[in-house]
Amino acid sequence: MTLPFIFLSLFTSLILRFSFTIFNRRRSRNTAVGFFHPYTNDGGGGERVLWCAVRAIQDESPDLDCIVYTGDHDATPQGLMARAIDRFGVTLLSPPKVVHLYKRKWIEETTYPHFTMIGQSLGSVYLAWEALCKFTPFYYFDTSGYAFTYPLARLFGCKVICYTHYPTISSDMISRVRQGSLMYNNDALVAKSVWLSRCKIVYYTFFSFLYGMAGSCAHLAMVNSSWTKSHIEKLWGVPDRIKRVYPPCDTSGLQVLPLERSAETPSIISVAQFRPEKAHSLQLEAFSAAFKRLDSTLPKPKLQFVGSCRNKSDEERLEMLKRKALELNVNEHVEFHKNVTYRELVRLLGGAVAGIHSMTDEHFGISVVEYMAAGAIPIAHNSAGPKMDIVLDEDGQQTGFLACNVDEYADAILRIIRMPEMERLVMASAARKRARRFSEQRFYDDFKAALRPILCHVSK
Repeated sequence: MTLPFIFLSLFTSLILRFSFTIFNRRRSRNTAVGFFHPYTNDGGGGERVLWCAVRAIQDESPDLDCIVYTGDHDATPQGLMARAIDRFGVTLLSPPKVVHLYKRKWIEETTYPHFTMIGQSLGSVYLAWEALCKFTPFYYFDTSGYAFTYPLARLFGCKVICYTHYPTISSDMISRVRQGSLMYNNDALVAKSVWLSRCKIVYYTFFSFLYGMAGSCAHLAMVNSSWTKSHIEKLWGVPDRIKRVYPPCDTSGLQVLPLERSAETPSIISVAQFRPEKAHSLQLEAFSAAFKRLDSTLPKPKLQFVGSCRNKSDEERLEMLKRKALELNVNEHVEFHKNVTYRELVRLLGGAVAGIHSMTDEHFGISVVEYMAAGAIPIAHNSAGPKMDIVLDEDGQQTGFLACNVDEYADAILRIIRMPEMERLVMASAARKRARRFSEQRFYDDFKAALRPILCHVSK
């Protein structure tokens, strides 16, 4: 089935639907908020936001039913409630209702070898069509960044709310294409060709126009950082509807961990999904470079990768990292922990002297805050959220390191390993204090404050 046929069918069905359902289902819509989150098992910061958002709405408006649209066919209300507490420490007041989606393949990146962004965006409309046909809530809440679904949700009569972790397209992406930079979204073939680069710039410019039009349909848009806010305001053109709400970070649970760490084998932890933009290879290369420069009198560190796999591509990426560790001859000092429980994550964070993060233009960086709260000194990418919001001085004291390339990351790793214990404790203490600015409680307070003006449903 081709995409043109799919969207022609969707449009025809839409017209027919509204001809006989325009006055229907009002009663159920008035008491429900539907969370569009096709991957409820991704294990990342986005899933934490989902469960904290559900909990916040259950606190603020107990009369509202919470519905989760998911493409995970084994998901059940009780199972999702258990997952929220097991993986993220979030206790829901009641199990969310579940609407299963069966057209999730249309948002998989593997479905679109080329023109992936626009393919996934249009595919999300098709998936949202399935969701809204199965159940039409009064509030449609997107927690996964599928802005192209907002016009459709408004056609279904929903109030549209979103929590945007990052813009699908940004001026930074267009600039990198102009500069011929190699990245996960700009391969070598395009970077080396002037003609292909110009075509991609036109494509990105057109896509950003469509993205802005779709995003402007949101009644309320919450964004997770100063960097994301500046881009979304520029792209969507509705600054009065955009509120910055820092994502919920488990600072309270992690701050009880002791700051003292074992000096025998310094542990450097990396917490991130095994996705291409997380740049795990750079971390391995930096660790290898630091390992080679390490004084023989100092203890040998270990690097612990902790993350989840969403699909087969992520699994293959994880296997590639294992092979790369072997090639760099550091495999005996590198560990891989896949899909760990929340309790296990806390244990690993509690033993780390440092936490490494290497995604360029990370919209926020929940893992960086978690490092700081747990007492692990962060080594984060010198861009976007970590640079603008997180790894800043606290009371004049440095809270971590920012880096851009292999050498800078290697230098930061060596500085932490060579750091006297008292100096490390002072920096870790300052980092922990700064992490309190991004607590789960602050998320709940800011989230509820942003929602209150729009929660105008009839309480019956």
